[in-house]
Order: sequence, then C-alpha cells, then structure tokens
Amino acid sequence: MRRLIINADDFGLTAGVNRGIVEGYENGLVSSTTVMACGQRFEDAVALAERAPRLSVGCHLVFVDGHAVLPPSQIPTLIGGNDGRFREKLATFAWLAAAGKLDAGQIESEATAQIRKLQNAGITVSHLDSHKHTHMFPVVLRGMLRAAENCGIRAIRNPFEPLVFASLRHWKRQFQLRMLGRFRANFRAALANAGVVTPDGCIGIAAAGGVTLDTFQRLIEGLPEGTWEFVSHPGHNDADLGKVKTRLRDSREKELAILTSASVKDLLRRERVELISYREL
Repeated sequence: MRRLIINADDFGLTAGVNRGIVEGYENGLVSSTTVMACGQRFEDAVALAERAPRLSVGCHLVFVDGHAVLPPSQIPTLIGGNDGRFREKLATFAWLAAAGKLDAGQIESEATAQIRKLQNAGITVSHLDSHKHTHMFPVVLRGMLRAAENCGIRAIRNPFEPLVFASLRHWKRQFQLRMLGRFRANFRAALANAGVVTPDGCIGIAAAGGVTLDTFQRLIEGLPEGTWEFVSHPGHNDADLGKVKTRLRDSREKELAILTSASVKDLLRRERVELISYREL
C-alpha cells in the first residue's frame, strides 16, 4: 500500500500564498498545511482555515529566517541580532547546532509559544514541521518533541528523503541530503521513544523550487510502499511575496497548477496511491 500526504508549507506567509494553498485544497490535492505563527498574514490564514474544516492544519515552526514569538531575552541562543529576528542563514544555524551552541530548552520554549499561538486562535494543530527542516538537527528535534508533548501534538514530519530522489535536483543538494542522512536513524528512534508518529519520509525536498509535471510524475511512479509526504509550496506570486526574502516565487504558481491539474489526479488514481492527511496518520 502506498499512501501520500500533500502538505503545503508557509500558510500565513502572504495573502497570495494563503489563497493558493486554499485553492490547492479546494480544487486540488493539498490535504494538509502548516501555519507560520510569525507569518505576516497569520490572521488571514486562521480565518481561511476556519472555512476549510477538512483541511489538516499543523504548525510550521520557525527558528531561522523569521521573527520570534517570545522576547529575545528568553531565547538568546536563537537570536541573530538586536532586531529580535532569528539568524537568516541555515548554514550558520547548522554550524551552531553542531557546535552545541543552541539551547534545547529555548527551542522548546519558542516552539511551545508558536504552537500555543495557533491553538489560542482556535486551530486544532494536527502536526508539526519546521521551516527549512531544521528539526533534522538533534538539538532542535529534542526541543520540538518536548513542545509537542507540552501541547498535545502526536505527529511530526519526517524530513528525510529517499536518496533515489536526490538526483532530481542539483548535485549540491544531493550531497547535503547524503550528509544529513546520518541523522535518520536517530530521528526515528527519538520519535518512537516519545510516542510520536511520522511518515516514512518526504518526497519533493530535493526538487523544491524546480518541480515540473514530469518531475512530479516521476516521484509518484517511483514512490515506495508506505506512507510519504510531498512537501509543497503552492501560492500566488503577488506584491507581498516580492517583499519576502525567498527563492520560491514563480515556482509557487507552477506547483499550484500541478496540484490542481486533472492529469495529476488521474496519476494518483492510476498508480493506486491513496491521498490522506496528517489527521489520518
């Protein structure tokens, strides 16, 4: 049996991204989404989620390239400057994580605050993932698992992609995935000890920003047995997105077109891939 969750990241980032995610849910294959508690269009995302009761909504935890929910004084190891923002670059964050410079207790506190912001807004949080997949680093995962327990969350994204799909993107991305593969076994063990469920892995990470209809078809046709998550970023490239530091702009509209196309719906039926949400996990 092959099951697939199609999760749209960045709900709350901009009005155009929010609108695109809802279109992907109403007219396409988006089954789950994750909200950025610190997104500039957070309230809009909450209002849209209320009108989409079958959409599984989780929390897209941000520890890099964004604003904190807690005051900087409470999470000093996570803050990159005097403006209360996290560090911008994932490479810097990764080095600090590897060097033991990040405090798991502060990650727990900030993650709990972000999740509680969603819950206090009326969202039943179904699962957790993280911006730029920072929870693949053990110190972040420890803090996230404690936050999940604090807030009653029992599902987390498995950020590791089968290496067979790494060749669908640039060699540098493939090398990064291979290097991070050493965290894979420890990740599954940590979740098992915490009683948290997760898919067998993700697809689409290596191809992020460059997904085409052909790429998506290859991903689905090569999907192994088990339960997998396709990490997607649908949306509309509007003026608000132009003000956000992101490499994913035109690609959001291309992904939206793919996820709402009749041919892709037929593809899943033909390949006998069952579409589920995180609620069903």
